Amino acid sequence: MMRVVVALAVSGAVAAAQGYVPERVFDAAAGRFSDFEAMIADLSRADVVFLGEQHDNANGHRLELAVLEGLARRRSQIVLGLEMFERDVQEPLDHFSMGHITEDDFLQVSRPWPRYASDYGPTVNFAIAHDWPIVATNAPQAIVTDVSKGGLDVLEGASAADRKLVAADLACPTDDDYHARFMAAMADHPVSDGQAMDRMYLAQCVRDETMAESVAHAWQIGALSGQRLVVHINGAFHSDFHEGAAAGASRRLPGKRVVVVSILPVQDLDTLAPDATDRTRANYLLYTLK
Repeated sequence: MMRVVVALAVSGAVAAAQGYVPERVFDAAAGRFSDFEAMIADLSRADVVFLGEQHDNANGHRLELAVLEGLARRRSQIVLGLEMFERDVQEPLDHFSMGHITEDDFLQVSRPWPRYASDYGPTVNFAIAHDWPIVATNAPQAIVTDVSKGGLDVLEGASAADRKLVAADLACPTDDDYHARFMAAMADHPVSDGQAMDRMYLAQCVRDETMAESVAHAWQIGALSGQRLVVHINGAFHSDFHEGAAAGASRRLPGKRVVVVSILPVQDLDTLAPDATDRTRANYLLYTLK
């Protein structure tokens, strides 16, 4: 069963299914503002693209669809990876993609994120309409929660089936910039002690490493059939500064080009001046309105 989704043209002033989406693009390598189509042309030449979103920003979700529309005009075969679905729902995701089950049946068993219909449904349907593989990349929440309570040791007692639902290789250093950034972001989180915070970081790392392994595996499988571009949508924290999942993917795909886009909602697009920190956040800063 083929699902038909209308792919709207996207020009320099991005137009998505819900109408005009205000945006500006900053090219960090060039150190200047660029335009949407120039960014898309460059992304189409990558091996992996991480689209880092702010989960609650509607314009960001519309821009993600616009990015896919632009890439579809340049690449016929793309693999879409999604943080929003966990590895254990890959089978129903496949069945939905192939038209074997209805969307309602799929959503009943896949634990979709809130606002799926508006935020992620259009992206999933666009990929299905173009016959792109869709990969559920995240670690199951139940396993992540176990790690947050008991550390990585809990994985040693996990069943073989559960252990396959998280990355086989877990690199979770506690002396790098990503660890420091995570700890700073969680500074106000109500935790009982430093050990609890350390376990929360390990839980975050399990997510990052699992997404990274999923992305690398998707690229390796896709390369066999010519599907050499993997686009992964995730919360920006997981890929900003080429850390987290982006770093894990680069480690697993040596020599391949991993490009990071950070979607940043702001109050005013006319007064943007990316500082030194933001210029290292991503290859492209894709600004839109809050």
